[in-house]
Amino acid sequence: MPDPQTTLLVTLTGRDRPGVTSRLFTALAEHPLSVTDVEQVVIRGRLILGVLLTCDAAPDLTAIHRHVAALAADLGMEVEITMGSAEPAPYRRGQLHVTVLGRPLIPAVIAAIAGRVAASGANIDRIGRLAHRPVTCLEFDVSGADPAALRSALAAESVRLGVDIAVQRGGLHRRAMRLVIMDVDSTLVQDEVIELLAAKAGKGKEVAALTEAAMRGELDFAEALRQRVAMLAGLPESVVTELLTEIRLAPGARTLIRTLKRLGYRCGVVSGGFSQFTGWLTSELGLDYAAANTLEIEAGKLTGRVTGPIIDRPGKEQALRSFAAQAGVPLSQTIAVGDGANDLDMIAAAGLGVAFNAKPAVRDVADTSLSVPHLDAILYLLGISSADVAAADAEDDQAS
Repeated sequence: MPDPQTTLLVTLTGRDRPGVTSRLFTALAEHPLSVTDVEQVVIRGRLILGVLLTCDAAPDLTAIHRHVAALAADLGMEVEITMGSAEPAPYRRGQLHVTVLGRPLIPAVIAAIAGRVAASGANIDRIGRLAHRPVTCLEFDVSGADPAALRSALAAESVRLGVDIAVQRGGLHRRAMRLVIMDVDSTLVQDEVIELLAAKAGKGKEVAALTEAAMRGELDFAEALRQRVAMLAGLPESVVTELLTEIRLAPGARTLIRTLKRLGYRCGVVSGGFSQFTGWLTSELGLDYAAANTLEIEAGKLTGRVTGPIIDRPGKEQALRSFAAQAGVPLSQTIAVGDGANDLDMIAAAGLGVAFNAKPAVRDVADTSLSVPHLDAILYLLGISSADVAAADAEDDQAS
């Protein structure tokens, strides 16, 4: 076996400014070195730049150090050069992304995550910030951990510390996600539309109680839907049109859809609510797919019945599968987002199931959960930062 190559790790730290990276590599180019790895981080204007280099022959360390030290002195920075050997790296299981969201995000959270990772024998390779406002979101790149075991350990920390922590496989798996399907009521919109209709019919409390029981899984959804819709009988059709101006989108909903569409994602909704409202959402947000129940209307009034097959818990999963087939996307490349018991099958079937401000039964089944009210936090689970979104918005403004 040939002797391992000599390695040099050059670490430059100090105040960041334009041209530092270029000048360092120009200095290194004067020596017979090969670049193996580079890591550069800037935190509040302070640069940490690490370069791992290899060389076949014994390097002239004195010349390299003198050259790089002179550069550092000229820049007012500090430099450290360490020497080693390029032994083959031990095999480590695939990379995971651990995403944590908090408001605020306290040091104890980072300590807990780092402790759990260390206890599993894994390693944190990188930590980066995806967002600072309205929530702080950090992403850890972790190698060598068992996904299921780490997810279980961090789920306990998430509850204890009151933050959201998601664990996903990294690499091509996350980049391959291409279809996002969302529930509507209390997910894409803040309201339960059937309760808004019921308030117009003077049946608000009765319908709200049935809705809550159905979302907890205590009532059969289809039967609960029929009972609630029956209370709407006699409402004029104009009430539906009026409510379109009252529906409140979830904070960040427009940003989420706009950003996903820019990136080539297909987006859709599947609702136990009504097509009269999902049709409006499809037009308003530019959605690709929609499935929902349809209120029966005769002579300008609601009859108290729905037409066609009921979109319930199995119906939502079937809609997800149908949309994926239409998009030519395998289920492993889909994301399903919901909050209630009727979303369970859809969330379980998707490649990534997200419980959004959900009931406990849904959080227990989902791959990850979000308790913040901002729907665009889903972007962070895909590694898309708030800075990426802002930059894309600015480019669109300039182009228009």
